[in-house]
Amino acid sequence: MKKIFLSLFLAVVCLASVAQTARQFTLTLSEDGVAQLVVYLPEQPTGRAVVCCPGGGYAVLSNTHEGAAWSEYFNGKGIAFALVNYRIPHGDRNLPFSDVESAMRTLRDSAAVWQLNPDDIGIMGSSAGGHLASTIATHTPYELRPNFQILVYPVITMGPGTHQGSLDGLLGDQQKDPDLVRLYSNQYQVRSHLTPPAILLLSSDDGLVPPVPNAVAYYTAMRNAGNNCSIHIYPTGGHGYGYMPFFAYHDQMLSDLSAWLDNLPAPKQDAVRVACIGDSITDGYLIDLSDTNGYPAQMQKMLGDGYWVKNFGVSARTLMNSGDLPYMKELAWEDALAFQPDVVVVKLGTNDSKPYNWVHKADFEADLQQMIDALKALPSQPRIYLCAPVPAFKPSWEISEEVITTQIVPMLEKAVKKNGLAGIIDLHTPFADQEALFNEDGIHPTQAGARKMAEIIAKQIDPNAKTEQRGFWMMGR
Repeated sequence: MKKIFLSLFLAVVCLASVAQTARQFTLTLSEDGVAQLVVYLPEQPTGRAVVCCPGGGYAVLSNTHEGAAWSEYFNGKGIAFALVNYRIPHGDRNLPFSDVESAMRTLRDSAAVWQLNPDDIGIMGSSAGGHLASTIATHTPYELRPNFQILVYPVITMGPGTHQGSLDGLLGDQQKDPDLVRLYSNQYQVRSHLTPPAILLLSSDDGLVPPVPNAVAYYTAMRNAGNNCSIHIYPTGGHGYGYMPFFAYHDQMLSDLSAWLDNLPAPKQDAVRVACIGDSITDGYLIDLSDTNGYPAQMQKMLGDGYWVKNFGVSARTLMNSGDLPYMKELAWEDALAFQPDVVVVKLGTNDSKPYNWVHKADFEADLQQMIDALKALPSQPRIYLCAPVPAFKPSWEISEEVITTQIVPMLEKAVKKNGLAGIIDLHTPFADQEALFNEDGIHPTQAGARKMAEIIAKQIDPNAKTEQRGFWMMGR
């Protein structure tokens, strides 16, 4: 009876989707012809797209109710839908990863032809497909990383509490390797600002993929990183319902997902790209939900949707490659370059002032020049601003205000003049008597301090920036 119901349901879905789907076609993804991409393009495209990874424990593909059945919903919202019939690992875990990466590349390469915004392509996955989707979101380089994640009762961990079938299917006889287990336990792979926004949809009574070590762990990691993340846990439903209407909370799930998607910002394709490079002050250390309340996020609201501001800050990092934690050895630096920014704001030097770092002060100017040269070599030819660091009101972590003001700032000013950069942004003088805008450590601005930073920098980038209080940055496609 269940099989008959499923067949009837899918037949109804196919008939209903005709009215929403303008075109459906299949492409081959792998050289062996096994992996395929089934694309559903909507009649009224918004530019947004979703790449779908069905579940099946890395052993089979549940590509009907966790795949094709979703096309009607997304196409009805003007969202292109691309179902990946990926290869089963059979001992080679790279097969499904490479197939989904190929799907991401195909959509971005075909964006103009398929009326897509290449910067608004998300990924979706259910169960083991949720693990696959979250792996792509946390492990892939910027060019292939999705812009958002939709994870339905996802497998997240490969450690205690995992779905044993998914662990067997992905890692096989290597599942005792602690390094591999941690690498593919994706709650440990979340990066502040770099891991894309996510929504998680699941049921509390899921006995197959327990919520706490999986979806809840991923939400916790995202929340602790300050990233945009939402979680919806329904009282009942178990596991594996996908798009099937017998799930008691089916309509509520679609409503929750629609509200999240409708409020998810999408950058305009012609937006001016602004890369904020820096240490913990850019990262938003001690500011809760820094992807919403840090200075880059607040500056986004001031500049408006004609700009796309991204935070590439990493706490504790130094400009010098000889420092204890060099910024240019971070993934954030690679991402900032791959972002192809039109404007770059660099705020580094605070951590370089620590005595154990400043013993290498002879390297500062050369390493600064290395960073500038790399940015100037980008095809986007960005305007580059260097920032004079905010004051260090206290010597926390051995940060030296004297070194910053008497040695680092002059070197920054010299580099701006030597390279003909857009300018130096003085964040020191405006904060000289504003200790109240800093946390107790005397180093890191509060949320109000971050707002003042955003005002100063935004006005340098665009004199017409609206620095008075505004609402949230709204979606523009």
